[in-house]
Amino acid sequence: MKLLALVALTMCAFAANSVLNRIGVALQGMDPLDFATIRTGAGAAMLWALVGLRTAPRPVILSPKRIAGAAALATYMIGFSWAYLTLDAGLGALILFGVLQIVVFGWAVFEKGAIPLLRWCGAGVALIGLCVLLWPTGQASIPLGGATAMTVAGIAWAAYTLLGRSEADPLGATASNFLLCLPLVGAVMLWSGAGPMPFAGVLTACVAGAITSGLGYAMWYRALPSLPTTVAGIAQLSVPVIAVAAGVALLGEPLTARLIIAGGLVLGGIAISLAARR
Repeated sequence: MKLLALVALTMCAFAANSVLNRIGVALQGMDPLDFATIRTGAGAAMLWALVGLRTAPRPVILSPKRIAGAAALATYMIGFSWAYLTLDAGLGALILFGVLQIVVFGWAVFEKGAIPLLRWCGAGVALIGLCVLLWPTGQASIPLGGATAMTVAGIAWAAYTLLGRSEADPLGATASNFLLCLPLVGAVMLWSGAGPMPFAGVLTACVAGAITSGLGYAMWYRALPSLPTTVAGIAQLSVPVIAVAAGVALLGEPLTARLIIAGGLVLGGIAISLAARR
């Protein structure tokens, strides 16, 4: 029960990242790299404050695994923020978590892990639900630049997820990743040049960094060792559904029959996968 609650809370934090990024970049007009840099800095500050409050030994910052985690996190942060210049929130979430699902399942196959048939069925049902919910209709075209950026972000997030499976110190690992990620993201921001920074946009970036990213990723690293790789990938398919629901509640987006049906498919797919785990 504690694991289920931890995963559910983490997925809500991930969904909040999409909503906050949409508000900061699309509605408040922040430069996506500025948003990503502030988000990373706020996350690093929050995590290291928590590390300082505990009695455990300080985490090792520089190691090959920490550098790999920081590089994956920086790539995700930049690609995620950049993609929302041209992608709507639903399509962006579909690309991100669809790519994540493919990479995570592909890695499980590469490792020759035992994947029950029910888990494959659950993943398929959940992906069908995402397509029903988020795939654009009519003559809308997919912006190539935004789609590419979100695809790269999805691959990077999958790598970050896979790297966190065996972490003995989730909080320390996440804090170190954010600290090493900050100069990487900041260097890209300085290279491109800073843009306008409205107060509301900076505030959403700080909340996204300190709360929904910093604490959310620490919770995710804590849950990962108890989750099979494929279940970790499938659980994250709930994030776009939660993000759309948050858009309905907070941003006044319409609640449609399509949303209800697709949400049921996604959550049903997750339930099938969890049944396979049991």
